[in-house]
Amino acid sequence: MTNHSQQIVQKLWSYCNVLRDDGLSYGDYVEQLTCLLFLKMAHERTLEPWNQPSVIPAGYDWPSLLAKDGDALEAHYRRVLETLGKSKGMLGIIFRKAQNKIQDPAKLRRLIADLIDREQWSTLDADVKGDAYEGLLEKNAQDIKGGAGQYFTPRPLIAAIVDAMQPKPGEAICDPACGTGGFLLAAHDYIAQHNPNLDKDQKRHLKLEALHGVEIVDGVTRLCAMNLLPLARVHV
Repeated sequence: MTNHSQQIVQKLWSYCNVLRDDGLSYGDYVEQLTCLLFLKMAHERTLEPWNQPSVIPAGYDWPSLLAKDGDALEAHYRRVLETLGKSKGMLGIIFRKAQNKIQDPAKLRRLIADLIDREQWSTLDADVKGDAYEGLLEKNAQDIKGGAGQYFTPRPLIAAIVDAMQPKPGEAICDPACGTGGFLLAAHDYIAQHNPNLDKDQKRHLKLEALHGVEIVDGVTRLCAMNLLPLARVHV
């Protein structure tokens, strides 16, 4: 893990220790980070140099959270989660059944304004964001001990298995218990890195048809969607 990744993980995780005093579990904290990071990155994509239309309905986006404080922020955040959870497509997957577990509005404000808003997440290297999420998931897995393997597999093990399988362009790849999508992401990257001259049809297949995953736990599905979201932004 790079120094930058370590700094990000340490900053985010140090704040989790503060929230644990209020009864927030590691898993709950990762869920809150997932929702808030999605909103932050969605907002970043509307700015330079991307200038993309917002995927978040007006009034439920990142600026709407930044504009509020105190009890009004906590109430608005609950409305944001509830509204986006009823959306179709990727929004509905990421926010389905999401709940605000941070009951102290001052601590929620600090997480939003002081920790997440101060990073430009969309410009971070993908490996940095991957390392940061992996670090958080690994700490969560260590904390809950039993059953952690249902969603967290160490990156070296994933890389070894993908190297042995050697996925190829045009193939369909399915993980029937995909967890946070580590195997699917690694398979995608393996194909892209080992086949730099993919034609247009092969690129489209890799983006839209190659990867298939099954996960029955809402919170884990949320993490998987976040991990795979950057792949949906690859231009074909």
